[in-house]
Amino acid sequence: MADVNRGNRPLSPHLQIYRPQLTSMTSILTRITGNALLVASILIVWWFLAAAAGPDAFATADAVIRSWFGKLVMLGSIWALWYHTLAGIRHLIWDTGHGLEIETAEKLGWACIGGSVVLTLLTIAVL
Repeated sequence: MADVNRGNRPLSPHLQIYRPQLTSMTSILTRITGNALLVASILIVWWFLAAAAGPDAFATADAVIRSWFGKLVMLGSIWALWYHTLAGIRHLIWDTGHGLEIETAEKLGWACIGGSVVLTLLTIAVL
């Protein structure tokens, strides 16, 4: 039989009452950085293929990589790589059953964010 009260049920959770938690935001950010790294790797592969294709193709690809947009993508890739790595380590810690308490999980989330920024700055300083 059809549910006649279907329109009267509350929608839960919805964006008006749901408060995003740090752990959920860092999880979403892990997924975003993973996809961003895929896009950046396509750009790098294009650069390598252009180098193999000839000087004209390489000049075009190299101009894109050396432009402000290319430098921004590479800078973002460095940060995404560090963040994604630290988030992966955090998930490995969680897989062992440690750090699952709310306070510890939030500290690990902040450690991923802060650590990725610090490691990005160190990488830029070295390069």
